Order: sequence, then structure tokens, then C-alpha cells
Amino acid sequence: LINTEIANAKKGRPAHIFAKMNSMEDRMITEKLYEASQAGVQIDLIVRGFCCLRPGIPGVSENIRVRSIIGRFLEHSRVYAFADGQEDPSAFRYYISSADWMYRNLSNRVEAACPIEDPDAKRRIWELLDTVLRDQRKSWIMQPNGRYLRL
Repeated sequence: LINTEIANAKKGRPAHIFAKMNSMEDRMITEKLYEASQAGVQIDLIVRGFCCLRPGIPGVSENIRVRSIIGRFLEHSRVYAFADGQEDPSAFRYYISSADWMYRNLSNRVEAACPIEDPDAKRRIWELLDTVLRDQRKSWIMQPNGRYLRL
């Protein structure tokens, strides 16, 4: 899926990755996201807990934004959206998953990810992602040095 976004960016087509999870530390995914950023893919990560990726580094990750939302409730949703060459969010490819992007989850556990095909479910997932990305009250934005600044 990330490779498809890279190919779309290289062709000048819309290329955007949205991902919401609790933690992000898998080295292979981090390296692939850096490659995607360098190809021009826009990447918005919503990571509640720790994130080993560093956004906003010129020449490496300038197209990646990492946001953390700390609220009253522990969020457990893991949702992913890929533009797949489309501008309209209703045409994006959506997935829900049991796994965070962590090595232990992806290599040592049985986890599941499934595509979302239902248009109403896609719309609801997009509304969730869009709402979180527009949040100005509880959002913290990761800086290139790994520190967070509150919006």
C-alpha cells in the first residue's frame, strides 16, 4: 500500500497516507514512510503513545506530520487510509486493524487488518480522521527532534 502511494506520487497523482494508532516503532515501516515522504507522499500520523519516526527532517521526512491527542479516554482505534491516486476521501482505501505499527505486533503476534468496503463505514472513518486532524484543543505536534509542542 505504501509502495502504491510512492508510485502515485512519482506519477504526479494524489498520494496521501493517514494512519491512527497507539504506538509506532517498526523500523521497516518507518524506513518505508521516509522513502514515501522523499517521493512526495503526504503522511499524517496520529499516534497516541510513543513514535520512533521523526517528522519534518529536510530531505528525509519533510512530508510527514505526527500528532498525538491526549484526552480523557484511552483510544484504541487503529485505522489507515490511503489516497490511492484519488482526491475524494470516499474513494480512498480504508483499513481497520488490531495492530499498532510495532515490530512485536507485526512479527510476534497474530494480528488482523481488514479493508473497509462499505461507503457509509468509509465516510464514518474519514469523519473520525478528519476530526482528529483538525483538533486544536488536545493535539500535540511532534517536532523533528522528537519533542512535542501543544497546538
